[in-house]
Amino acid sequence: MNSPEHKKYLKKLKKEKIIVVILQLLIIISFLVIWEILSSKSIINSFLFSSPSKVIKTISSLISRKELFSHIGITVLEVLISFTITSVLSFLIAILMWSNKRFSKVIEPYLTILNALPKVALGPLIIIWIGAGCGSIIFMALMISLFVSIINIYNGFNSTNKDYITLLKSLKANKKTIFLKVVLPSNKNNLISALKVNVSMTLIGVIMGELLVSKKGLGYLIMYGSQVFNINLVITSIFILGIIAFIMYEIIVKIEKKEFTR
Repeated sequence: MNSPEHKKYLKKLKKEKIIVVILQLLIIISFLVIWEILSSKSIINSFLFSSPSKVIKTISSLISRKELFSHIGITVLEVLISFTITSVLSFLIAILMWSNKRFSKVIEPYLTILNALPKVALGPLIIIWIGAGCGSIIFMALMISLFVSIINIYNGFNSTNKDYITLLKSLKANKKTIFLKVVLPSNKNNLISALKVNVSMTLIGVIMGELLVSKKGLGYLIMYGSQVFNINLVITSIFILGIIAFIMYEIIVKIEKKEFTR
């Protein structure tokens, strides 16, 4: 049974969580209310900055025209594909770099260079190489997210407590055993953090790709809205992107909590 002190501690954690959620809601509600008031009182130009009420009207219009969910679906699918490829590839390449020091020394400078390249400037080349389609969008997302993910995961593997590794080596453990028994368990937090970063980076990459080539998706709506100077459509798309990013982030947080409460 839980002791009174433990129950008190759990109650305190629950109370703190409720307070944090309330404060988060207050911030977003206050922002939306102030934004609406400033717009309605013409303190800010609603044509240039839109307003929450106009965002709601734009969402209703997109739903009535049966366009909203198709655009959201395309973007979410592209993000999920890019996120999965990035997470799997970065994990496997980081393992290879950790297990083969020569390989890591050879490839690490190239990862840094590739990560520093201006990805938007490569957009026209990507379109020429791959074509103006979904492949270009996913490739752009990979260019933005993959290299930084590899570097983060590999650095985490390298920062594993050396004493534990030395102990297993003294017991004649091979690299596979050391990785599974020490490196991987020690990097749970690092891997979860990498997933959180991958969510935002792949979402940015997909939107950048859609801005260049897409005929569907939220990135396309942003580009189209800016071309016809429909600021309501642009801000509505950005607002929906924020919701998608929040949902994906929360899914990873739930996985993290489930993993660490085992």
